[in-house]
Amino acid sequence: MKIQNTFFVLALMLAQSFVSAQDKYVDKNGQVTFEASEKLFEEVKATNSSVTAIFDSGTLEIASLALVKGFTFKNSLMEEHFNENYIESETYPKATFKGNLKDLDVSSLSEETTKVPVAGTLELHGKGKQVNTELDVKRVGDIIEMPGNFVVAPEDFDIEIPKIVANKIAKQVQVALHFKFQKR
Repeated sequence: MKIQNTFFVLALMLAQSFVSAQDKYVDKNGQVTFEASEKLFEEVKATNSSVTAIFDSGTLEIASLALVKGFTFKNSLMEEHFNENYIESETYPKATFKGNLKDLDVSSLSEETTKVPVAGTLELHGKGKQVNTELDVKRVGDIIEMPGNFVVAPEDFDIEIPKIVANKIAKQVQVALHFKFQKR
């Protein structure tokens, strides 16, 4: 009888983890781009195309992780200054976002875009900031696409911009993301 109970508990645990895994979607090559350019000055723009993101369609939770050194610039000197002087990527090697989508019925997704509010916390440079935005969610075949954008400021994360270059870097940083989730 004990063996049957043990087997039943193990089977129940496996079934629960299987059901839970069915709700998970992953993107290991998500893209995040930020731009802090000012007119008349050199472009301040970087992209990271190896952002990992997870979406749980059961709970509508979303989380992403970007290694800061994964952001690439056109100008290698700018990339070096970004990592060493501004973001301090040796001390703060990653940026994360954890949040929840609101009012999304995953089963009704189609190739037509649905605007979905998302709220969560972006952590960068050792600081967290509440972010509220909308994602344009759609399903293309087996992939759930979620592009979107939002705005942050360097001061939100205690990132100091030296006065000598302050007029060359935007006070408001435009952040664009694009995730293509596949069922795990």
